[in-house]
Amino acid sequence: MNLNEKIMPKIRLQRRKLRIAKKIRGSKDRPRVSVYRSLKHIYAQAIDDEAAHTLAACSTLCKDIRDNLAGKTKSEQAYLVGLHLAEKLKSIGIKKIVFDRNGRKYIGRIQKLAEGLREGGIEF
Repeated sequence: MNLNEKIMPKIRLQRRKLRIAKKIRGSKDRPRVSVYRSLKHIYAQAIDDEAAHTLAACSTLCKDIRDNLAGKTKSEQAYLVGLHLAEKLKSIGIKKIVFDRNGRKYIGRIQKLAEGLREGGIEF
């Protein structure tokens, strides 16, 4: 494997992220939920782009849900993170969001997190 094969997937991901970032904007009424996926964890935050302010955030590292995640698969953990973020958003009066996959495919853990948000009563 040469260096180009290692670097190009990361470069393509960065290009997708920039292309999508031009089109997706969040507001106070309809914030952007940005999702980041690492090998072990998943992170999601609701962002008001007009004020450049994070309204709510949740991840597999949150103290509120960390105990419930033991023994579950990463997809199940992503679903629970989505449910918990939906509860936080509903508590501050947000019912609609803009979903930002951050250049990733809508499959696997990203999809499960979105299903958790929808199950929690959030529309997008």
